[in-house]
Amino acid sequence: MTKNVFIIGAKGIPANYGGFESFVEQLTARKENQDIHYYVACRRDLSENKDDTFEYNDATCFNVDVPDVGPAKAILYDVNAFKWTMNYIKKNNIQDAIVYVLACRMGPFIKHFKKQLQQYNGTLFVNPDGHEWLRAKWSAPVRKYWKYSERLMVKHADLLICDSQNIEKYIQNDYKQYSPKTTYIAYGSDIIKSTLMDNDQVVTDWYTKHAVKLNNYYLIVGRFVPENNYETMIREFMDSDTDKDLVIISNVEKNKFYADLQVKTNFESDSRIKFVGTVYNAELLKYIRENAFAYFHGHEVGGTNPSLLEALGSTKLNLLLDVGFNREVGKDGAIYWTKKHGNLAKIINDMDNLSEEKISDLDKASSKRIIDQFDWTIIIRKYEDVLVTK
Repeated sequence: MTKNVFIIGAKGIPANYGGFESFVEQLTARKENQDIHYYVACRRDLSENKDDTFEYNDATCFNVDVPDVGPAKAILYDVNAFKWTMNYIKKNNIQDAIVYVLACRMGPFIKHFKKQLQQYNGTLFVNPDGHEWLRAKWSAPVRKYWKYSERLMVKHADLLICDSQNIEKYIQNDYKQYSPKTTYIAYGSDIIKSTLMDNDQVVTDWYTKHAVKLNNYYLIVGRFVPENNYETMIREFMDSDTDKDLVIISNVEKNKFYADLQVKTNFESDSRIKFVGTVYNAELLKYIRENAFAYFHGHEVGGTNPSLLEALGSTKLNLLLDVGFNREVGKDGAIYWTKKHGNLAKIINDMDNLSEEKISDLDKASSKRIIDQFDWTIIIRKYEDVLVTK
């Protein structure tokens, strides 16, 4: 019997965006259980295929129209996607479907949809994502909304799939009045090497353009937002004695935070610091990671971060901010720093003198973390087990 699973909350597939999109891409592409059929909501304005529905990775993708209503657009997208889902379930009298909502945006509307879903013996799964209400980019009222919305999503979910053990703990502690049913399934990754070679045109062009040498740069990849601790990493790097570069791959165009940081740190005066924009070529990005001397990870808010998994699988040396989320993922495969003044600068100086043997040990340990815990085949199997037994 077919198990119908409707996924709401990712921008869509094929994946051109962030973590949730890549996750849905992998979940559908690597499907092992042929009794599962996925339906994936896609935002029509971002979709390559503009048809109302189309097949991709053996999944039925459905395009959802969302008016441009500013910050509320993401909420409306989820609501409209759930509307489409319920109409489809009713029209085709689909029993026992699972609706899996990624992130907790649509809390005030969830009770209404849950009631409809129950009439068809459907089940509501929710991925609570990270602490969205802690993100600095949101104003106080918006943060309040996120927290309120999260509470309602937790209250009405039949199962919460947490991609971080720390998030699972938080859900169990903060919302114990609802006795939430939770399970932990991490985000996935792999340790497959980049297909690119040192002499490929795309490689030589990129390294020449940015005047960067192989294995002679520290790397940061991630959204350019305050809670990813760019200020600490840049300040501490400027205070260090390293002669290596700091390569920052991030979209900083028209970014107020970038301008503020310029004023605060005067990073432009340090020729080692190189903002190189974004890299959308996945193989090139993997190659850049593999050939970095070390990777900085300053993410402080959220669950298992995809860019951290990619770094652990690709980069030899990983320097992570010492918070629960990062430690649970990196364990003994990384070195940890704090925001205390001077701490990271000292670590950078120490890293420059690290023996090849120690670097190799850390490289092996970080790759082993991916193979043992986060390999996509393990993650997909866990998901399919949960989806089929519900």
